[in-house]
Amino acid sequence: MPKSTTIESIGALPRESCWVLTDGAAGNRRQALALAEALTPSIREIVVDLRAPWSWFAPRLLPGARLALGRDEETLLPPWPKLAIGCGRQAAWATRHIRRWSAGAALTVQILDPRIDPAHWDLVVAPRHDGLRGDNVLNPLGSLHPIDDAWLADGRDAFAQFALLPGPRLGVLVGGARHGAPFDAPASEGFLAAVCARHAADGGSVLVAASRRTPAAALPRIRDAFADLPGVVWTGSTDGPNPYPGILGWADRLVVTPDSVNMLSEACATGRPVHTVVSAPLPGKLARFHTELRSAGLLHDVDAVTPAEQVPLRETAAIAAEVKRHLGLL
Repeated sequence: MPKSTTIESIGALPRESCWVLTDGAAGNRRQALALAEALTPSIREIVVDLRAPWSWFAPRLLPGARLALGRDEETLLPPWPKLAIGCGRQAAWATRHIRRWSAGAALTVQILDPRIDPAHWDLVVAPRHDGLRGDNVLNPLGSLHPIDDAWLADGRDAFAQFALLPGPRLGVLVGGARHGAPFDAPASEGFLAAVCARHAADGGSVLVAASRRTPAAALPRIRDAFADLPGVVWTGSTDGPNPYPGILGWADRLVVTPDSVNMLSEACATGRPVHTVVSAPLPGKLARFHTELRSAGLLHDVDAVTPAEQVPLRETAAIAAEVKRHLGLL
């Protein structure tokens, strides 16, 4: 069922002006909500869970679209919003249908390459490494996110105890495997060894967080690698609240596994130097993303000497302004 939040609207958007549609995956929700919140505080969040066979072909169309939603059919009924923002394939199916069902009254923005003609939406936001281009396509370097100075300050406030750790504080963000980029025992051990070598060179403390995608088999290796170092190691809810906001807020330097576009983008938003460890060739799109970050001076080898600060990668506000301009929402 959808979650609804109704707040006084701003700008040219009316009350209950924006629907945010995703499959519920954390990375997709984060991007879609970041863009929506940069446009209006009047947001309704809807999780799209399609039945088979519609889910297999999304966002392509099959007959009987209403049957695809099952008992959740009532979540996609008028009155239509002024704007619908989707992220992910199932959401792309929904935003495509909303545009059709509303006869264009609902403007639609799809985040990430839908892998079909972007003309099915009013606007598509696809990162450069996706390779999608078009008159209605916006191409940020990284993923959309909410991180700015205020967000980082909130993270420091929520984890104020990190200020007591010796500096420099090395933030370590651990993702997991993705197609063409395994995070098996050799990859995880190589990453952890490189991080420990960086700490040995710099001193200070470590702030470590695993993610939902970190393989369970890697968690003991992570705990063991940092057991004797000052700092914090978080491998799941049994370790307390997820310190991710505090890590981004307090880290003087970050090392991120190479697999996650979202984590790399958010680490680069801090304005601190960001490093990674690449032990094998990366798949095409991910390799292009790494190349773009390195060309911009935002990503470095784990042992690289860097300035203490770098230009933060914060594109959400600029993309929101472009969405307003393209869709006439100014």
